[in-house]
Amino acid sequence: MDVKCSKKAKKATGSSRTRNRLRNCETGEKMAQRRIRGDRLFITVVCLVAMCRAVPIGDLLDRASQRSDKMHSLSTLLTQEMDTHFPPYGRMQMQRPAECHTSALQTPNDKEQALQVSNSDLLSLVRSLLQAWVDPLVILSNSAITLPHPAKSSISSNIQELQEHSKSLADGLDILSGKMGPAAQATSSLPYTGGTDLGQDRVTILNKFGFLLSCLRRDSHKIDSFLKVLRCRAVKLQPELC
Repeated sequence: MDVKCSKKAKKATGSSRTRNRLRNCETGEKMAQRRIRGDRLFITVVCLVAMCRAVPIGDLLDRASQRSDKMHSLSTLLTQEMDTHFPPYGRMQMQRPAECHTSALQTPNDKEQALQVSNSDLLSLVRSLLQAWVDPLVILSNSAITLPHPAKSSISSNIQELQEHSKSLADGLDILSGKMGPAAQATSSLPYTGGTDLGQDRVTILNKFGFLLSCLRRDSHKIDSFLKVLRCRAVKLQPELC
């Protein structure tokens, strides 16, 4: 069937056969238009992915390092906002969890140790940490809306921005890992088992929320440090300049 309906067919509305032909013709037009839009969207996505894959590793790592730096800055700001208004008696009454949910992951403790780890393994560690924070960030974002804290609006906004940077960074590193081989593509599973309920009373909620933020700040610092080492190696800077 010719998708483009003739003007005569569109004007002719006398017989039922003509009306059926007109409806069929218009339906064909709509299907063709949707197919064309879908093809254009597919081509656009393919082109964007191809462009990302064509970008040199050094440039990708430079962009990733900028994202991770912003993530760490936001996590530091969030921790400071919480500590500014956190009731001192809460720290004395509540015992925080012993470890962050990512503590099981063996990571370098400082830059000197990180410089001894291969590029693929460093990237694997970064991707594992980012994946481990997907669910906890959702919990923090949902809890921030009703957080019993005077700066809850700012905290909620900053967490949402941090989520966006984390997602963007993870997507970019997925592409980068494809350039660096199987070792970089491997990740460790670090499920969060703390539950979605932060508690009922104000002190408990603030305590658990603040603890999660402190873990996030610790891990965002690792992510940022590891990516900076990778970026330095990519542009062949001396280790002491990383």
